Amino acid sequence: MLRQTAAAATLGSMPDSPLLTAAAIAVIALAIAVVVGVGLKVLRSFRDLGTDAERATYNTLHAASRAGQHLRTGLNPAGAAKAGRQLRSLLGCDALAITDTSGVLAWDGSSEELKPLLMELAADVLTSGRTTVLKPGDLMPAGLAAGGLSGWPGGRLAAVIAPIRAGSRVVGVVAAFSPSIGAGLVRATSEVADWVAVQVELAELDASRTLLMEAEVRALRAQISPHFIYNSLNAIASFINTDPERARELVVEFADFTRYSFRRHGDFTTLAEELRCIDRYLLLERARFGERVQVSLRIAPEVLSTVIPFLSLQPLVENAVRHGLEAKEGPGHISITANDSGAFAEVTIEDDGVGMDPAQLQSVLAGHSDGDHVGLRNVDTRLRQVYGDDHGLVIETAPGEGTLITMRVPKSQPGHDA
Repeated sequence: MLRQTAAAATLGSMPDSPLLTAAAIAVIALAIAVVVGVGLKVLRSFRDLGTDAERATYNTLHAASRAGQHLRTGLNPAGAAKAGRQLRSLLGCDALAITDTSGVLAWDGSSEELKPLLMELAADVLTSGRTTVLKPGDLMPAGLAAGGLSGWPGGRLAAVIAPIRAGSRVVGVVAAFSPSIGAGLVRATSEVADWVAVQVELAELDASRTLLMEAEVRALRAQISPHFIYNSLNAIASFINTDPERARELVVEFADFTRYSFRRHGDFTTLAEELRCIDRYLLLERARFGERVQVSLRIAPEVLSTVIPFLSLQPLVENAVRHGLEAKEGPGHISITANDSGAFAEVTIEDDGVGMDPAQLQSVLAGHSDGDHVGLRNVDTRLRQVYGDDHGLVIETAPGEGTLITMRVPKSQPGHDA
């Protein structure tokens, strides 16, 4: 306290100075400028958020996007429960439920005492496919005495129940509960149910695509088994008397090849695993063709861990042997390369065999011909399904000019496990 008084006395005794006055004015002006600048920045940031309508649109799309991520695997309890929270915020209702045709998958919000009644309340909607609006009295349990509605916790709520249609089927319902049901909530609930139906159909499409890929892999395995197995066993048999040790080695290689080719798990493998399978395949083919099949490999080590669709390279090498070199007189050469090409791994398989007519090849790839090159079409289709149309096989060929096949796959594939 004494120190403050002394300071005040000292300042009070100082004479007025124009320099001090100017400095004080400058400090005040600087402070005002800072405040104005901060204020303008805040106002500009607020304007960047958009109008109320734009913010509402963003919030709606954001909630729908988050809900959609949880429904991409279809109608199941885990996904429906997470999506229900987002969808209830969109509708602004007290409670929201999602069902399939057999039971309640998710309930978000209050009045869970209504949950055991929901499937009974939704029965007509599941049968007719028409949206239904229920008054508070309609939600009363059948055993509740007349006049007891006021004592029933869920008696204050009404409901709108909308069907989830996937194609021509009703696969579930979306039910919104609120003290009052207006035309806006009815329309909004119906729109949400239609949106859920789209997610269900996308999930079914993904499942169908997966089944198709599995069927195509089974087709490749079936294609391998009759032709290659028969020839390999004949080749092994030819060495049993003349070179028993070689026959034993070939049996082991044949067992390893078939074990890999007919494995039952996974749609993807690594480039290294596929190349090992190809090495066994070529060893067995060389036992049959001898020096007629010559092979060279040039593989960049950094792409060996790249994930590729299962059995996507072996059919290409088999095509080179069966349709390129087998029909050629004298020895033939197959060159297999795998290079690092930025974000992609680029694999090429080239043979100097008989080649084929480009028009015939185009017909095979388009599915208009059931020729011997069905393995090429199968691999090309699977690559396009997995990576998009830009990642199909690139094939250069002509009669008598051999064949060059190029395959490019992304090196980073977070959603695919080998």
